[in-house]
Amino acid sequence: MWDRLHLVPDLELGEATHLAAVLAPLYEDDVGEVRIVLTKRPDTMPTHAGHISFPGGRAHPDDSGPVETALREAHEEVGIEPASVEVLGFLPPIDTVEFRPWVVPVVGRVATPLILVPSEREVARIHTPRLEELADTERWWHVPWDGRQVWYYDLDGDTLWGATAHMVRSLLGLPEFVPG
Repeated sequence: MWDRLHLVPDLELGEATHLAAVLAPLYEDDVGEVRIVLTKRPDTMPTHAGHISFPGGRAHPDDSGPVETALREAHEEVGIEPASVEVLGFLPPIDTVEFRPWVVPVVGRVATPLILVPSEREVARIHTPRLEELADTERWWHVPWDGRQVWYYDLDGDTLWGATAHMVRSLLGLPEFVPG
């Protein structure tokens, strides 16, 4: 599955100053299946309340760039140690309806054993689906909205959709639009 990922090896951000970053943490489980870490945000969060997302957030002034932001946030939100992450590349930056800065998705392979510790304030639930499940196009559905496709995926009773669904589909090389 590792060789089927669609990554940008390096990222040129130009003059962008208002950025956020997320970590798309990948790891191999005990039977060698590649999984990804997603979180459900609490309903009390000021933005993206109740949404499924990757660990991440706004850059701090002392962050050296998106990688440091993504690693710092993943450590704060789910306890992933920055030293345990091998950065594999990036996905194209994305904007969201609720969040002004561009979000830079950093894709990393996390060493195992992986012990996830959710932040009580920022994480209501952790999901670790297999990439093989997420790659099954029969499990996705979409709704056209404002000239784009909004993709949805049932994640054990929670719904993956919006920007994070777009990032997951991009990572897996699934089409953004439905032909026809």
